Amino acid sequence: MSSPVETVYGVHTVRALLQRHPERVQQVYLQEGRADRIAADIEQLARAAHVPLERITAERLRARLGELVHQGVVAQVRPLAPWREEQLLEALTAAPGAAPPLLLALDGVQAPHNLGACLRTADACGVLALIVPRDRAAQLNATARKVAAGAAETTPVVSVTNLVRTLGLLKDAGLWIVGADADAEKSAHEIDLSGPRVLVLGAEGAGLRTLTRRHCDWLVRLPCEGAVESLNVSVAAGMLLYEALRQRQSGGNR
Repeated sequence: MSSPVETVYGVHTVRALLQRHPERVQQVYLQEGRADRIAADIEQLARAAHVPLERITAERLRARLGELVHQGVVAQVRPLAPWREEQLLEALTAAPGAAPPLLLALDGVQAPHNLGACLRTADACGVLALIVPRDRAAQLNATARKVAAGAAETTPVVSVTNLVRTLGLLKDAGLWIVGADADAEKSAHEIDLSGPRVLVLGAEGAGLRTLTRRHCDWLVRLPCEGAVESLNVSVAAGMLLYEALRQRQSGGNR
């Protein structure tokens, strides 16, 4: 039985794949007429890895992808399998002496664009892995990969059957759970985010589910002085992740 093949697109995503996992890339398509530096870089990486590369017309790309913004670069790849819970728990103890683990969990986020944006920021902030429920939530598809701009190849996504159960396992492993809630009493900078932490954000509009909220050790809010009641989940994730990064670099919440 042949391995599944996934279509990914976008210059940063395809280049990251060729740089980090060329063995997974089956075919690269470049739009005719692209002669810029990035296109040349992608072509050189593909040829160095002996990955077939074909120049095709914009019409043929449109026939493959419709009106998606592919930036003239498409690849056929063998997808990176999501981590299982067991792999995540093993990774928590794989590097003794390293920085305390930081995880991001999304509680039912529906939009692949938001998943990809969260993944990109998670990679920038040193997140060990991003956790999503397997059902009724966005999964790592081509759209999410493109928005992630290569982060899908460096930050594992853990797809779990029961998010609350997984949070319980992470608690048992010594991590503290921090949930984002607009009505929380404490602001994010008042809580110590420098230790082993799981940051949890809820779905667009609905926020954290009640059961998920109950499993959080702390609930925190993000500063918001305008008229808008809530932030986009990927923006909120970025703010919370960078607060955690700031604390880790400065030695605590001060």
